[in-house]
Amino acid sequence: MQVETFDIQGPLLITPKVFADERGHFFESFSKELFKQHGISMDFVQDNQSLSHQGTLRGLHFQAPPFDQGKLVRVSRGTVIDIIVDIRKSSPTYGQNITVELSDTNFKQLWVPPGFAHGFSVLENHTIFQYKCTNYYNKSSEGGVIYNDPMLNLDWRITNPIVSEKDLLLPQFNDFISPFN
Repeated sequence: MQVETFDIQGPLLITPKVFADERGHFFESFSKELFKQHGISMDFVQDNQSLSHQGTLRGLHFQAPPFDQGKLVRVSRGTVIDIIVDIRKSSPTYGQNITVELSDTNFKQLWVPPGFAHGFSVLENHTIFQYKCTNYYNKSSEGGVIYNDPMLNLDWRITNPIVSEKDLLLPQFNDFISPFN
């Protein structure tokens, strides 16, 4: 397993060791022991999966404390542009973002700790996106930031995205009050 850090403290990009031959491939997508060695010692309590069509954009979402979630995300079919934004008010990188491509061919996984808004855009039809979460979903703690905020200037690599009505109502970053210190 290869683990990469970013200029923003907390998130990790994880690439598992893939064993491939004429039959296909095999890899461990999660090992509690290996992840703990790299600082991810939280317990995962819920797995989620979404199927999306090309051009779909989901996010930017988070859950506020005490229901905040860490997420280990990956793509098992297709390709996405995954973006996280630091929403920890006391962080020196508050408002900064990380963008990574996750796909079924690069096998990369992104660890998104609590304190980040998360979203992704879908580059291929029938993309399957998987989340391992450290807390249960709680509707009353949902929050987010609008995906096309001009201050954040995020490059989702799609035009005319398919966005839910709920996501279109999210506030801009400057109007948003972060629940994370």
